[in-house]
Amino acid sequence: MELLGIKLELPSNIPIVMLRELQGDRRVLPIFIGLPEANAIHLALEGRTPARPLTHDLMINTLTELGARLDKVVITDLDEGTFYAELHISGPSGVQVVSARPSDGVALAVRVGAAIHVEDAVLDEACSAGHGR
Repeated sequence: MELLGIKLELPSNIPIVMLRELQGDRRVLPIFIGLPEANAIHLALEGRTPARPLTHDLMINTLTELGARLDKVVITDLDEGTFYAELHISGPSGVQVVSARPSDGVALAVRVGAAIHVEDAVLDEACSAGHGR
């Protein structure tokens, strides 16, 4: 998936992260997210580094200090309008998979250039339910 950016749903001003398939139909998957995560993603997309690490920066710094790295983020499920994701982290003990919110996964992935994937079944369901285009 390719991160298109963040947009605001009007008139509610709710942030939405916009992901698009790199191949195939190039469907767009919008995921409603919280304002703190939207700000974190926006900062990272602009390449701005805050004076003190934000939560997502702290997570990346911690992984680095532990000799680990975020390989990819996978959006794995859509259940009653809620998306679920996993972080795939490689470290000294091998690959670990950690449950995460998609918005946090995207905020982390942007910081380190990790790939973002969406399971085909999730994309199919989201698009058929009117979540995606």
